Amino acid sequence: QVQLVESGGGLVQAGGSLSLSCTASGLPIAFCNMAWFRQASGKEREFVAGINWSGTSNGYVDSVKGRFTISKDNAKATVYLQMNTLKPEDTAVYYCAARGAQRYYTDRKDEYAYWGQGTQVTVSS
Repeated sequence: QVQLVESGGGLVQAGGSLSLSCTASGLPIAFCNMAWFRQASGKEREFVAGINWSGTSNGYVDSVKGRFTISKDNAKATVYLQMNTLKPEDTAVYYCAARGAQRYYTDRKDEYAYWGQGTQVTVSS
């Protein structure tokens, strides 16, 4: 049974940092593309960051470029999202997602087969 479990969310002041983790079980992330999405209240789920199976391709939504960093540790079966200089508009539930290996990361949520339950990130002004 595949499980993705996110952790690391919480409440932080604007300008602060948080580090999210997503640990996989039943799924060899060494052969998976991984991504983080987020969904703010009343809005659609949006792509935040993605990384391909080998870590050689990654990308970000424009609003987080230069502030967020995605990485993966295959030995720990964990993908991370380091979030710096957080803004109130980053407030959302953050979801981890996985799909089979592709040469490049993808930002299309319909291409990800596995999802975590999400972790809340709240940034106060």
